Amino acid sequence: MTTTTITPDAGATASSPLILTADDGLLSELLPLAAAADVVPTTARDLVAALTAWSRAPVVLVGADLAADLAAAAPDRRPHVYVLAAGRAPDELFRTALQIGAEQVVELASASAWLVELLADLTERRAARGRVIGVVGGSGGAGATTFACALGQAAARAGEAVVIDCDPQGPGLDRMLGLERTDGFRWDALCRTTGRLSARALRDALPRSGKLGVLSWYAGPGTPTLQAFAVREALSAARRGHDTVVVDLPRTPDRLVDEVAARCDELVVVTVGSVLGVSAATRTTERFARHPGVGLVLRGEGVAAADVAAVLKLPVRVQMRDQPRLEEALDLGFGPLRSRRGPLARAVGAVLRERVGGAA
Repeated sequence: MTTTTITPDAGATASSPLILTADDGLLSELLPLAAAADVVPTTARDLVAALTAWSRAPVVLVGADLAADLAAAAPDRRPHVYVLAAGRAPDELFRTALQIGAEQVVELASASAWLVELLADLTERRAARGRVIGVVGGSGGAGATTFACALGQAAARAGEAVVIDCDPQGPGLDRMLGLERTDGFRWDALCRTTGRLSARALRDALPRSGKLGVLSWYAGPGTPTLQAFAVREALSAARRGHDTVVVDLPRTPDRLVDEVAARCDELVVVTVGSVLGVSAATRTTERFARHPGVGLVLRGEGVAAADVAAVLKLPVRVQMRDQPRLEEALDLGFGPLRSRRGPLARAVGAVLRERVGGAA
């Protein structure tokens, strides 16, 4: 009986994907795909070698040549197991995959791009999913877009962050952040794509400044609209690939906007601290009253926070004064958060420090 020890490629770690196959032709196709995903796999040519890494690998790729042997060994069930066929998969391979508990059978000839994205996503060394904070204006002119951009800038000082512009009628988050001339994907291009969007693909494609990325709209004529499939894919990929995701939501009632808000861990309603501002915010807060993580940011000191909380029946997370020289910072392309001091910096810092509702 011959035995083959497990073979970690140079640079492989406990978080490396596991490839189980004795088919040199299949392996020669898989290794370049792993390289394209920027991961270093651990390869095994027999079951004993594979089982030592079975439970630790983030994803397991099983060659069709060894799938039946693996099913006979009955390893513990685990997620992210895929059976790979170099050509067309025979019917019996699907039955074997069910015995293993594999998620699907993959015909490599037509799924190489998908597999690269899968490997890149599942091997991301991110301890937890990203925190998603939605921001919406309680009334017109409340400054919700400004606050969303400032949240993104502050969050990027501690980790990977992205701001997502879900308001096609707004000023454009890339322009608010001084990134309108930076190359990268906007919604217009993303809405023309199909299929699964990997976290790394999204992160690499967006206009960026340091650790802050932005997904916004191209400037120009026409009336852009959000596509549900693109929004869902972008939000999912953004959560997987960033520590903090900030979503700028329009005030206009819309089923898709309400769905995006429901997917947020926290929802911040920015409200002007005046009688008229609080009155206008009533309808917005009623829309999101059932959200477990909704709270208010009160702009201005003309009304007491306790009174606003009582009227709107929501907690005031922070009350802030207007930021001096805000327009100048935006005009110069610095974004709203030009320094670490000032009312705006303190307000976004308070929101980021305090996790509420469904925030993990």
